[in-house]
Amino acid sequence: MNEIRFNKKQHSHSDEVGDIVIDHLSKTFKTDDKEVVAIKDFSLDIKKGELISVVGPSGCGKTTLLRCIAGLEKPTSGTVSSNGKVFTEPGADRGMVFQDFALFPWRSVRKNVEFGMEVAGVPKAERRERAEKYLKLVGLENFMDARIHELSGGMKQRVGIARAFVNNPDVILMDEPFGALDAQTRNIMQMELVKILEKTDQTIIFITHSVEEAVFLSDRVVVLTKRPAEIKEIIDVPWPRPRNRTDPEFTALRKKILDELEKENVMTG
Repeated sequence: MNEIRFNKKQHSHSDEVGDIVIDHLSKTFKTDDKEVVAIKDFSLDIKKGELISVVGPSGCGKTTLLRCIAGLEKPTSGTVSSNGKVFTEPGADRGMVFQDFALFPWRSVRKNVEFGMEVAGVPKAERRERAEKYLKLVGLENFMDARIHELSGGMKQRVGIARAFVNNPDVILMDEPFGALDAQTRNIMQMELVKILEKTDQTIIFITHSVEEAVFLSDRVVVLTKRPAEIKEIIDVPWPRPRNRTDPEFTALRKKILDELEKENVMTG
C-alpha cells in the first residue's frame, strides 16, 4: 500500500477547479431567542469521479451540509457550484440517496427508477431502457416489476442507488445510505457501490458515521469538527478499490481518523 498523506486544513481553490466547488459555505439557523451556527466557512473542491466521505461528531452539521449542496437549505453565506453554475434550489444535476430509502410503495421497482425521468419528460422508451440499464448494474434485473414491499432492505437501497444514478447527475449525495442496514448487508452494499464506481465516473459525496466505511469507499475523507462544522482534516486514501479491511495500513488509517474524532469529544465506529 502507498504512503498515507494527511492534509491539515486543505481547502478550496486548487489549481484545477473541481467539478463541485463549495466556497466559504456557512449556515446559521435562527430561532426566536438564539442563533445556532451549523456550518462555518466550509470550502472544498471535488473533482469529477471522486468519492468524498464526510465524517464528524453527531449533530455537527453533516446532513445540513448535504442539504445545502442539494438546494434543500439556503446557505447563510457562501456558494455551492458545478462548472460555474451556482446551486440555489434542488435540481436534476444532483441525485439523492437517503437512509430511509424514500421509495414510492405504489410503484414497481422500474417505475421508481423512472420517476425522475418521467418528471423531466424523457420519452417512455428511453426511460425504460435507462432504468433497465441501471437496475442491471445494481443486480436487480430479475426484480424490475416487483413491488417495494417485496424487497429486502439491501434491495430497496439498490433501487435508491439506481434511481440516483439513472439521471447521470453532476453529483450524487448519499446521506448515511447504509446506516439502517445490518452489518452483513451493509458490507455487501459497500462492495456493490465499489463495483458501480468501476463502471461509472460518478462524483459522490457520502455522509457516514462509520469511519471503516469511509476508508473502505473514499478517495478522500473529510473530517469535521464539532458544531459549527469546519474542516479539521482532509485525508487522502491512496489505495485502489476494493480494499482489504484487515490490512494493517487500513486499520492504522481507521484508527488515526477515530483518534481525530475522539479529540472532538465523539464516540463513533
